[in-house]
Amino acid sequence: MPIRPRRSALYMPASNAKAIEKARSLPCDTVILDLEDAVAPEAKESARAQAVEAIRQGGFGRREMVIRCNGLDTPWGADDLAAAAQAGPHAILVPKVNDAADIAAYDAAIAAAPAVTRLWAMIETCRSVFKLEEIAAASRTSRLSTWVMGVNDLAKEMGARQTAGREPFVAALGLSVAAARAYGLNILDGVYNDLDDDTGFEAMCQQGVDFGFDGKTLIHPRQIEICNRMFSPSTAEIAFARAVVAAFALPQNAGQGALRVDGRMAERLHLAQAEQLLAVADAIAATQAA
Repeated sequence: MPIRPRRSALYMPASNAKAIEKARSLPCDTVILDLEDAVAPEAKESARAQAVEAIRQGGFGRREMVIRCNGLDTPWGADDLAAAAQAGPHAILVPKVNDAADIAAYDAAIAAAPAVTRLWAMIETCRSVFKLEEIAAASRTSRLSTWVMGVNDLAKEMGARQTAGREPFVAALGLSVAAARAYGLNILDGVYNDLDDDTGFEAMCQQGVDFGFDGKTLIHPRQIEICNRMFSPSTAEIAFARAVVAAFALPQNAGQGALRVDGRMAERLHLAQAEQLLAVADAIAATQAA
């Protein structure tokens, strides 16, 4: 599959028609039309109808469109999933997955969706942390392609404080990235709650980059610019990646397992990383030119 940038994934309440319209012009990579946390119970059905109509109307350009449904254990989940499947967005995001059986149930619930519609899952429960490999392995027999970290819900279940460095969640975050990569899944970091703290938000984006996340979920448009910048390869990273690829491409280096490039050691594994980074950079450049 071609690489698709997912640096910034913005939650927009599907109950808010003005927010949906605004999403058509925002520079985020992904729009998540939310039927779950951001929508009050009395507005669930109208939000569902607005999300479906938004997908039908289109007009979101290059943006990846996702509908986040309520869980199957709620009064709205089954109808949400059926409606989302019929609408056929790029993906359907489901909450509070605990194990592979949950993935199978959600996959069955969206069986009528177009083949291109993928299944995304929230990793946000204590039980899921102990079933990460099992959940990831379910991607082999389902539409599952992407995980989204739900640190707010995980903190609630754990009774943990959300510190600046997210120390209570470091193990869960790292293991989630490892499990996702082991089975070829994309993975997005959780939201940052303090809308006025740009310094703290940038620091958390950097932490997400360091962990290896593909991007981050957002709760406000003002977070998009910082997020896109932080999750894009830097000019220096792109230059070094090009130097690594060029060095290994020289005929005299054809049999070499390790080379000195710009004063740094580069092995064949670094060549693969460099090629991946350049592919991401090219994909980002393509979205900016669109």
